[in-house]
Amino acid sequence: MSKFDILTKYVPIIQADSIGEWIIDKENCEKSEHPIQMPSVRYSEMVNNFIDDVYTFEESNKDMELTRYGDILKDNGLEWGTESMNNTDVSNLNAKCVLALIMGAVRAERFCDGALLDLFKSGCILKWLERLNRS
Repeated sequence: MSKFDILTKYVPIIQADSIGEWIIDKENCEKSEHPIQMPSVRYSEMVNNFIDDVYTFEESNKDMELTRYGDILKDNGLEWGTESMNNTDVSNLNAKCVLALIMGAVRAERFCDGALLDLFKSGCILKWLERLNRS
């Protein structure tokens, strides 16, 4: 058993999951009694469980200092940004850096709705988890 199993168990599940979808308010108008709701992402149960497990892993592995994901990425010549993270070749990255990418992706959602959705849909999350499986 690997210490990454709490995360890598998602490898076979991701491919069969809907991940999530953008919810866009088409029913309300601009009048004050029916204000338009801001677009938002509704994630699948699997993604919500994945996010919980990322935080559980971080809590159980304080020695990895994953709350410093930005510094870890920077130390490895990477930027904390969706485009940079999307284009990262993880084949030679160590587990700590791959975990920093995952933590950065989860945290990015707090600042930019849909960031995590994009990283799931582009295949990045799956690729990163597969890399952890080989660690």
